[in-house]
Amino acid sequence: MSKELKTFTREEVAKHNKPDDLWIIVDAKVYDVTKFKDLHPGGISVFHEDDIAGQDATEAFYGLHRHEVLLRPQYQRLQIGVLQGEKSVIYSHIAGELSKVPYAEPLGLTKEYHSPYYTESHRNFQRVLRKFVDEVVTPDALAREEDGKRPSVSVIKQMAEQGILAMNMGPGKHLKGRTLLGGIIKPEEFDRFHELILMQEGTRPAMRGYRDGQNSGATIGLPPVIHFGRPELRDRIVQEVLNGEKFISLAISEAFAGSDVAGLRTTAKKTPDGRHWIINGTKKWITNGTFSDYFTVGCKTDKGLTVILVERQDGVETKAIKTSYSSTAGTAYITFENVKVPVENTLGPEGGGVFVILSNFNHERWAMCCGGARNMRLIVEECLKWVNQRKAFGKPLHSQPVIRAKLADMIAKCEATQHWLESVTFQMQHMDYKQQAQLLAGPMALLKMFITRCQQDIARDAVQIFGGRGITRTGMGRLIEHRLTSRPPATQFHRTVTFDAILGGAEDVLGDLGVRQAIKAMPKNAKL
Repeated sequence: MSKELKTFTREEVAKHNKPDDLWIIVDAKVYDVTKFKDLHPGGISVFHEDDIAGQDATEAFYGLHRHEVLLRPQYQRLQIGVLQGEKSVIYSHIAGELSKVPYAEPLGLTKEYHSPYYTESHRNFQRVLRKFVDEVVTPDALAREEDGKRPSVSVIKQMAEQGILAMNMGPGKHLKGRTLLGGIIKPEEFDRFHELILMQEGTRPAMRGYRDGQNSGATIGLPPVIHFGRPELRDRIVQEVLNGEKFISLAISEAFAGSDVAGLRTTAKKTPDGRHWIINGTKKWITNGTFSDYFTVGCKTDKGLTVILVERQDGVETKAIKTSYSSTAGTAYITFENVKVPVENTLGPEGGGVFVILSNFNHERWAMCCGGARNMRLIVEECLKWVNQRKAFGKPLHSQPVIRAKLADMIAKCEATQHWLESVTFQMQHMDYKQQAQLLAGPMALLKMFITRCQQDIARDAVQIFGGRGITRTGMGRLIEHRLTSRPPATQFHRTVTFDAILGGAEDVLGDLGVRQAIKAMPKNAKL
């Protein structure tokens, strides 16, 4: 039961300005900090600076703390009342609602703007999904980033029940018969723009390690099973994974070969009777690998590169890799030692692994682009809020031309990436899997290269705007922070932003791929 709050005038609060009787006002709320002052992380002296004792400390508070601090139970207990005739004016996010900060949301999804892509179905979908992410996913993300454990299975189960795991695979037959977000949308109505919203809303908790650990392995490891697996294998694996019962990861990269998939050394040899593969080799940097039950593995065979589904068994060993972001991602080094796998587990034709892998890369890279574009938007929102409340030289930070110039560049990059992403998504919407593999590899590679470079520019400018707070693990700049330790409590945009420049293909390699695709399509008779 919540305590009853009393009503006070400002004059009444002003009387409580002594060390043994100390009240303050924050956003029309009255707090008794008499006992708390000795525990205050910033020291006792803060309450006696700038005549805060017994006075309105709203400006001072928001110059040092995020609004979420006041929502913590230990601080809510300090509130004893409210100001007579005054209401809270500080804007704070409500679960499921869009942000009111300019450029904090894709323009086409806001009610004030129009879009050739988004319909009312997409906007309703976003609203329901955001509420689920805010209420179910974000609390678990905060807890798991703190303890470094994998995302809670209970949350994964709830995602499965809402059809979120299935929708991560995009539109298709795998959605048939499933209830999506409580029935807000029918399976046959789900399209690429619903999926784009799904990818971007899932990024909003802003905890990169957790996001990758939250079944990202399935997003990149399951499509080859869906599109190239034999029906009996496909139906069993897909059902288990999308129901949250089993976990799968994509095992392509090796210490010997990352973007160079033709250089993979993991081998698969057929047994004399031709009924099984014997797999030997290693894989590295495999997202979700530490807790996966299945692995979609790229192997060298006598007929060339082949993709094979491997179930966890004797001979399969996974070890956690310590990376510069959270261990919740389950990043693994995998060893395959004489692992016996039925030939029926072959995905696509023997020797046809290049097409299987490259067609899968398109969706993987697109998903990364969705997350990257949303991360940039989140940072733009953080910066706009900060320059609006932070004062320097007696004026709001946004009064400085150099700050406005940085914001202009950040917003321009943010909007450019989103609109290019939506254009590519529209092409995906009107192409089948094979057409996407043939026609979108180049544009997708260039888009990912552009987004990852824009992210790094925005990360650098955000740190400059936040100053020292931009490299501090907690507080105002925690979403910007350049992390210096191995287990942070939240996101580290400035450090983890470089991950996207590597995952799914290194930035420079993708840029070269996009240009080579363009040169290949050049008309032979094109001259100046």
